[in-house]
Amino acid sequence: MDPHALLLARIQFGFTISVHIIFPAFSIGSSAFVATLLVLWRRSGSDHYLRIARFWTKIFAVSFAMGVVSGIPLSYELGTNWSRYSLATGNVIGPLIGYEVLTAFFLESTFLGIMLFGWTRVPPWLHVTSAVLVALGTMISGFWILAANSWMQTPAGHTVVNGIAIPVDWFHVIFNPSFPYRFTHMMTAAYLTTSVVVLAAGARYVLQGKFPDESRTMLRMGIGMVAILGPAQLFVGDQHGLNTLEHQPAKIAAMEGHWENTGPAALVLFAIPDQEGERNRAEIAIPRLGGLILKHDLNGRYLGLKDFPKADRPPVLPVFFAFRIMVGIGVLLIALGLTGAYLWGRGKLFTTRWYLQAATYSWPIGFIAILAGWITTESGRQPYVAYGITRTADALSPVGSATVATSLVAFVLVYTVVFSIGIYYIRRLVLTGPKPAPAPEALPNRPLSLGAHK
Repeated sequence: MDPHALLLARIQFGFTISVHIIFPAFSIGSSAFVATLLVLWRRSGSDHYLRIARFWTKIFAVSFAMGVVSGIPLSYELGTNWSRYSLATGNVIGPLIGYEVLTAFFLESTFLGIMLFGWTRVPPWLHVTSAVLVALGTMISGFWILAANSWMQTPAGHTVVNGIAIPVDWFHVIFNPSFPYRFTHMMTAAYLTTSVVVLAAGARYVLQGKFPDESRTMLRMGIGMVAILGPAQLFVGDQHGLNTLEHQPAKIAAMEGHWENTGPAALVLFAIPDQEGERNRAEIAIPRLGGLILKHDLNGRYLGLKDFPKADRPPVLPVFFAFRIMVGIGVLLIALGLTGAYLWGRGKLFTTRWYLQAATYSWPIGFIAILAGWITTESGRQPYVAYGITRTADALSPVGSATVATSLVAFVLVYTVVFSIGIYYIRRLVLTGPKPAPAPEALPNRPLSLGAHK
């Protein structure tokens, strides 16, 4: 094995998956937001819901396209750079990805065109239904991707024959021990991230005095979702952490910077982990709080990194700091949502400029939290690519470092150009804002049920 090729292949996959993941996450949230707006429009007959829906549909379309484009190279990388991983786990991972295509992609491709272009070409009930089904399709896509990734974290329902995982129970393959927690955590993160973007856009327009009906609706809907999902994510994350402690204790030890199981576990607020020296530098910790959080006991103890062979420990530094970035942003989002809800209740939401200005610049923090969370969970799984089955070093294709380096440079250049253009276009859409709805004769605005045809 060429160690340089291994490092470069990991960097390449890390780069491409990091670019990719933010777009599906936003597509999941924005499609649900558009579907909700269209249902509200049909129920209430208020045209401003329609204008907001048309506006966010354009942003969703660009995001969805970039998600598809950035996802295609990942499957090729599994063949070019990680063929031995495909050999060892393909009997499990291949069908799961195939199920995503057969369910989510087929559903999305059937109704996406109606959602994007059917505003005046199909009956309103069909257009609303198509948006709901596209939103459902994005959730189903997340279901299968998280099932596959969760199996890599906590494999179940399989047997290993000559180093190759063979599925024996598909129910346990899909609903493996970490799947319910990871799926709920990721879906909540997607909806929460999108809610913050909606909140930020609404705050921006309120400050500028533009689109008064649309901006206030976006602001209220964004705050409502953040105020609910922020605390909910805290609870889900806690349950996910307890599950990880049970099934991947080395990952938890790295996340917490916990080296020795010698007494009640402290909560390390900050440190500079020294993996070679097996200790933390500049540590700031609260005694016993770590045991309370992870064991729900002030005298709680759990395994430290020294309890695992050095070859089985994950890289501590990136896992430790990525986890704290994710948690820190989670606390900020809870504060953002609850503060907005308080101001809303007091009737001061639209006049409190310091809050609106802070909300305007909050749009990227959800994406940063998602990236930090994925760094935590994927780096924390190391040195395994499929936990307990295949080590990352054993999953590499017989490929030279020069070849991987060339493709890595090409990926960086192409992604930079393509996705800069996409992000620029999204920015232009945001600057333009919601446009007037089609003529009333094209889209009747009286309140109707979803099943109405006239």
